[in-house]
Amino acid sequence: MSATHQGTDRVRILKQPRTVWAVAFACVIAFMGIGLVDPILPAIASELKATPTQTEYLFTSYLLVTGLMMLITSFVSSRIGARMTLLIGLALIVVFALLAALSGSVEAVIGFRAGWGLGNALFISTALATIVGAASGGSSAAIILYEAALGLGIAVGPLLGGLLGSISWRGPFFGVATLMAIAFIAILILLPHEGGDVVRQKTKLSAPLSALKTPALLILALAALFYNIGFFTLLAYTPFAPGLRGFSAIDLGFTFFGWGIAVALTSVVIAPLLTAHLRRTTVLAIVLPLLAADLIVAGILVTVTAALITCVVVGGLMLGVLNTVLTESVMEATDLPRSVASSSYSAVRFLGGAAAPPLATAIAAAATPAVPFFVAGASVLVAAVLIFAGRRALGRINGDVETSEVEAEVEAEAIGVGESA
Repeated sequence: MSATHQGTDRVRILKQPRTVWAVAFACVIAFMGIGLVDPILPAIASELKATPTQTEYLFTSYLLVTGLMMLITSFVSSRIGARMTLLIGLALIVVFALLAALSGSVEAVIGFRAGWGLGNALFISTALATIVGAASGGSSAAIILYEAALGLGIAVGPLLGGLLGSISWRGPFFGVATLMAIAFIAILILLPHEGGDVVRQKTKLSAPLSALKTPALLILALAALFYNIGFFTLLAYTPFAPGLRGFSAIDLGFTFFGWGIAVALTSVVIAPLLTAHLRRTTVLAIVLPLLAADLIVAGILVTVTAALITCVVVGGLMLGVLNTVLTESVMEATDLPRSVASSSYSAVRFLGGAAAPPLATAIAAAATPAVPFFVAGASVLVAAVLIFAGRRALGRINGDVETSEVEAEVEAEAIGVGESA
């Protein structure tokens, strides 16, 4: 690809309607919530007299509810509209983040993080579909913007969490409530009302589950589940690893700020370069084993601070590529409405993220601190095997296979239309 063509693509990506920028801004703030609590996990464990495994349930309750509720987001948004769905999701996050900040026990924080996950599910799935549907420059440009928002949010989240967490573990939760209120106002003002004459294609409540009958979507969702075990082991378990033990909230904030910058850089710059020259399945088959190797090295050098920090940042470089390529693949894999495809895929992948944090600390307690990284590396290799084994079914994401008649029937059944839904 020529430098002139790449420059044109960058201009195209940046020339977006205000609707896209409003949702992208809200996405940045929403994704801050993923990494915001990371630097304060040890502080919460200390202040609320909780074990590391109990503290990791802050991720589990959030991601489990997010994943399960993804199954209903397309049903909801197809009836009340994207704008209202986004606003309800943001409002729920504001309320539950505020309640978490005011909590006096780790059990209460875990419960309110679950409510936060409900709002997150309504927002994230609808936001991706909204950006892809409204962006100029095609779905690839829209997904790069979405992943840039994810990367920026993930980068700033830990840093903000570390800064506010150095004052109090409650600080990051108050910070999220404030920022999400700003995002709510931005969507309220900048996202236009849908006209009263808009005819929405109503999807069945069962649509996301039915969509998983499509081989390509099922393979990608399962691969993402195993990949997310590696992702959230690196994110949520590393603050408890021996090499970072004794780090303050601000130390952890800067460590994961570097990780988030790496995620943002490769998702926006490197991933498009790779997919311009290689098939998406090839990129996944190369980068997933590299991430597995990084996790294994982290396990081997789990007591060495500099090495562990390096593995965290290097892991971020691979995560950025994988996030973008997997999301692009899901959007291109079927003819399903994007909200349905996103809901199906996200519901499955977040289950991996929900399981990983407490599983990692439980394994560390039962074995050694290195073993969670080895398990995470093995899980990422399973994802690579799934992509390799399913490469024929995934031909469409490379642009070389049309939807089969069987897949078309499954997609039509999944979509469903009318009041019978």
